[in-house]
Amino acid sequence: MKKIITIAFLFAASVTSYSQSLRYQDLGVLFSKNDDNGSARFTSMSGAFGALGGDVSAMSINPAGISVFTNSFFTGTINSRNTDISAKFGDANFNDRRKTTTDNKYFNLSHAGAVLVFDSAYRSDWNKFAIGFNYRITNDFENSFSAQGNEAVTRFDTNPRDLSNKYNFTDGQQFNTNYNGETTELNIAFSSVHKNKLYVGLGLNFYDLNFTQKSILTEFNSDKVANILDVELYQENLTSGTGFSANAGFIYKASESFRFGLAYQTPTWYTEILQDTNYNQDSDIDIGETAFFPDEVYSFSENNPRQFISYKLKTPSKVTASAAFIFGKDGLISLDYINRNYKNIKLSNGEFIKENDFFENDLRNTHSFNLGTEWRIDRISVRGGYKFEQDPSKSSIASDNLKGYSLGAGYNFGNMKLDFSFSNNNRTGVYNLYSNLNTEPSVNPSELKIDNKTITASISFNL
Repeated sequence: MKKIITIAFLFAASVTSYSQSLRYQDLGVLFSKNDDNGSARFTSMSGAFGALGGDVSAMSINPAGISVFTNSFFTGTINSRNTDISAKFGDANFNDRRKTTTDNKYFNLSHAGAVLVFDSAYRSDWNKFAIGFNYRITNDFENSFSAQGNEAVTRFDTNPRDLSNKYNFTDGQQFNTNYNGETTELNIAFSSVHKNKLYVGLGLNFYDLNFTQKSILTEFNSDKVANILDVELYQENLTSGTGFSANAGFIYKASESFRFGLAYQTPTWYTEILQDTNYNQDSDIDIGETAFFPDEVYSFSENNPRQFISYKLKTPSKVTASAAFIFGKDGLISLDYINRNYKNIKLSNGEFIKENDFFENDLRNTHSFNLGTEWRIDRISVRGGYKFEQDPSKSSIASDNLKGYSLGAGYNFGNMKLDFSFSNNNRTGVYNLYSNLNTEPSVNPSELKIDNKTITASISFNL
């Protein structure tokens, strides 16, 4: 009869050489990204508003755009996101029954903001002033996926209670992870117009970061006489922090039919990110028992169930160059080019030499394009857009770049507007189940196919 032994290996952030959850360099890249959430009009045109303005969401790209409004305005937005993640690992493939597809559905109050417009009371070339307030979810982390297969290697082949026996045959590996949380942004923007030609603006941006990941990696190993050793690696990380950035820009109306703009956003400085790694939750080992790590033993007690880490993060700055063609009251076409230098991500207030070397040597300056159009038929507007966002990794392949399209429509009731949009984007990627295990032979990562579909609805009022 087969003898079955199950051992839970609990991994802590302090034992990063054995971590199967996202590493610090992965988190640095993740926290630097932007989902481009905003109003339904904004998302239906793929966020191409750098030279347009006239939408509350545009202040997050170019704060000069809020003085394009002719009157004070409020917009509130909800969205529903459906994300499918297909994963293959080891000897499984995307056509294999062991290929797993996770269907994630989420609902959010994704955006709300207002712009207040004031005409100048004095004779001046600066004839209008606007102030804007905008809340939005910049990064929605909620997702989950599973992967299973057989890499034909055993990473944990020893029972700590019987070191004489080797379990160096594997029946496969299984991985499950769940993300939760979001980064929210509060924008405060100021803008003015010079001679109805030059729009200038300045914005202050405040961020609240909350991220949680729970991961379980299981190895199904056996020895030469078919005794079984199932090894389960569990980790739960809770990360929170606050950050700040500023942005400034201008829009110049060269003619009634053409305008262009340029905006710069500083890096976001997270002055303190707190990470709480829970060693014991949902594990098979109770407080007071002993958990076995590869090459070491960790004993849990009531006074030491978890570890707290504090560090600082600087994300990349961003430059956006924009142009828009206006066809009277009939329609428009708008294009934004965005440049981010991910090489400038930096972790500090700790020992992050390896991670900062990764940012400098393995990441790159990325190029992104957003294209949007809008056409009006009486009170009805129809819209469309396309976006391309380059993956920051130098080792990425073409399918890792994010590509997507958007569609939308709106109806103007006069003092109220209703807008709806649908957007779809997809990309591929990899996830290292054994992210920091550097022993040979190496374990290939799980390959992912990610497809996002989002429906957005907004209501707007003249104030």
